[in-house]
Amino acid sequence: MGKPIIAQRRGKGSPTFRVPEYHFQPKLEFKNMDGTVLDLVNHPAKLVPLAKIRWDDSSIGWLPAPEGIKVGDRIATYLKPLSEIPVGSKIFAIETRPNSGPKLCRASSAILFSKEREFCIIKLPSRKDKYLHPQCRALIGNPAADGRKEKPWLKAGKKLIAMRRRGKLYPRTSANKMNAVDHPFGGKSGVGRPKTVSRNAPPGAKVGSIAARRTGKRKR
Repeated sequence: MGKPIIAQRRGKGSPTFRVPEYHFQPKLEFKNMDGTVLDLVNHPAKLVPLAKIRWDDSSIGWLPAPEGIKVGDRIATYLKPLSEIPVGSKIFAIETRPNSGPKLCRASSAILFSKEREFCIIKLPSRKDKYLHPQCRALIGNPAADGRKEKPWLKAGKKLIAMRRRGKLYPRTSANKMNAVDHPFGGKSGVGRPKTVSRNAPPGAKVGSIAARRTGKRKR
């Protein structure tokens, strides 16, 4: 009998896939006021440096740092509602509803595609369009450390540490290179097996595209 596959083990919540608890756990949030950048810090579990903000009510907050920001800058230069941002601008740390705080694209940038009276359309890095309220706020520009992926991993141990900090399993084997008892795609009989799973399948079998209407890459 085969063992549970990686997706099932991850869903169970074992320590292997659990992100370590850090003493420094900043909460990213927007406030309805301006603020000043006090410091730029690094968090091992986040891909973007964080800006330490002193809001005008003397409270301290944290935001993903925009590219080019420095200590002493006013955050009002970067934080705007979608209705006040020019069409075609790059934005990140986007709210999904007004005053909800940064939710979308906190480590990558999207593009403000269009603005209407009732909604604004943004194009996500996945090329999907999302309709948002015009009063949803976002940071203008690209997130800092945007070229981090261009630097190669010089040592396997460095990548291992980075993956463990984010709860990723590394290194891992491709599913179609496994034995048939270890994964549905393993062995010679697993080639071409569909990834779709029924909505009524038991929890242990809900792996892959659950109740998918279609599969495969869309032709544009």
